[in-house]
Amino acid sequence: MMVGGLFASLGMILASFSTSIIHIYLTTGVITGLGLSLNFQPSLIMLNRYFSEKRPLANGLSAAGSPVALCCLSPLGQVLQYQYGWRGGFLILGGLLLNCCVCGALMKPLVAPMTKDLGDKGIEKKKTKVKPKLLDFSVFKDRGFVIYTVAASIMVLGLFVPPVFVVSYAKELGNEDTKSALLLTILGFIDMFARPTCGVIAGLKWVRPRCVYFFSFAMLFNGTADLIGSQSKDYASLVVFCIFFGISYGMVGALQFEVLMTIVGTEKFSSAIGLVLLMEAIAVLVGPPGAGRLLDATKNYMYVFLLAGCEVVLSAVVLATCNFLFIKKKPSAPADKLESITLTDDCNTKMCSNRAEGNDDEEKGEREEQEKMIKEEENKDNEGIDDVRPKSVTVDSQEVERFLKEPQPNGNMAASPETCL
Repeated sequence: MMVGGLFASLGMILASFSTSIIHIYLTTGVITGLGLSLNFQPSLIMLNRYFSEKRPLANGLSAAGSPVALCCLSPLGQVLQYQYGWRGGFLILGGLLLNCCVCGALMKPLVAPMTKDLGDKGIEKKKTKVKPKLLDFSVFKDRGFVIYTVAASIMVLGLFVPPVFVVSYAKELGNEDTKSALLLTILGFIDMFARPTCGVIAGLKWVRPRCVYFFSFAMLFNGTADLIGSQSKDYASLVVFCIFFGISYGMVGALQFEVLMTIVGTEKFSSAIGLVLLMEAIAVLVGPPGAGRLLDATKNYMYVFLLAGCEVVLSAVVLATCNFLFIKKKPSAPADKLESITLTDDCNTKMCSNRAEGNDDEEKGEREEQEKMIKEEENKDNEGIDDVRPKSVTVDSQEVERFLKEPQPNGNMAASPETCL
């Protein structure tokens, strides 16, 4: 991330010395874009490693940073251009991007704690530890990952189209430049609060297991907002569109990578996020430029928003339908079934085991008072107590009761119910 901050800042600083549009493409597009990508992906990976239970909320809070920039960047750019010119504006933005290095310095990798019980075995495991692959293509064997990648690629075709064209759409309706740019500020302000709120909702117990369908609903909401917003005819209707689009856009931003973390897990997330972002980048290269070509051909913004809405709605249908049809819930572990069988097989054996575990100290005191022969037998039984439980337990309750009632050589009842096993 620190290297990415340096590249992002360097691209903006070099852009201030540009003499043609090609130079700006190379500096802000290539160099700054490379630096921001080096910031974005590691931050998501570290977030996945830092949090587990409250990860949806962490994703929502971290994703709230981008709408803050979206809300402030438009008026900030106008102020910088007015006060310092476009060259001075690029220099100041380059200095601001150096703060990415500070953020990267605060993210320290987590180290697994060493336990005393491991001893030499832990050292041997470290020596024989296999290095993880830089890019693991085995994630494509997971149906859930393939479905998510296809749906996300379709979604990105139309997701970023409205923020790109909404300002020019307002200008086309006869509004001033400052008033038109205010629409992005409204969108970013709503998005800023929608992402953490959606993260809180996604962390609920009855929502988190179904976060894939919650994500599908967010995409459906976003696409529907695009379809309705295409009918806007004045500035007030565009403001309403930006409000609802900001809510849905925030929901998508908060859930997008949370769902991916849930599908692939922590170990393969670094490879999965790289491959997903690669597919989405290809879609981004097609989506907004394709919408621009459609605008040039039709001279009507309505068709642009309709196309974007249809693409996002299609991605929601693909994700929800394919998950419902092709992703089956994993069956419960056989160990749980075995445990339930052994617990419900006989109430007497359950009571015996509970007493043995709860009153272990009292039984030890009683064993010391018994004769030497009984004490030796009990010690042998206690030494093998960990190996007493076989993989499959079938106990006859009548035999257990008969054995417990059978008197011992000293005339007393069985002192420890552990001997019944």
